[in-house]
Amino acid sequence: MSTEKTENEKKKSVAKEILNTLLYLATVFILTLLFITFVAQRTKVIGSSMNPTVYDTESLILEKVSYRFHDPERFDIVVFPFKHGNKQNFIKRVIGLPGEKVRIDDEGNIYINGEILEENYGAEVIEDPGMAREEITIPEGEFFVLGDNRNNSMDSREEAVGLIKKSDIMGRAVFRIFPLTKFGGIK
Repeated sequence: MSTEKTENEKKKSVAKEILNTLLYLATVFILTLLFITFVAQRTKVIGSSMNPTVYDTESLILEKVSYRFHDPERFDIVVFPFKHGNKQNFIKRVIGLPGEKVRIDDEGNIYINGEILEENYGAEVIEDPGMAREEITIPEGEFFVLGDNRNNSMDSREEAVGLIKKSDIMGRAVFRIFPLTKFGGIK
């Protein structure tokens, strides 16, 4: 009888251990999913539109929490889905904020509310102002974005991209994790 009891106790102990392991793995999976959905996620840069700030094939961490409490700020680097693409994400720099008027003249100067924007992120002088040749008034909840590689960037100057809604912004690029030689925050 004691042998039967010991066998049953061993089976119960093994079953309990398996159940505990499954619960542990389920908890880790759910917490990871919540973290990726609401806190941060990895993204890979494809293309040269943000050179020299970030380059093709670099891996970045997007922070997704702060924009739940405040709007993106000028010069933040944001990631958003291309609305006409095949699940392709774009990475660009916020230049124009809601309520502002943005215009780019034929010399490549960016104007915000009639004043030249003092910035040094652009890799070169803008050759084609695109839609921003005419002044654009940015509606509430939308942003005007540019790539740092201004003449090789599909951004808010083009109708296919246009202004970006805050609700479409996936997060702010804050940290570079690959290549390891550039590991650290993004300036």
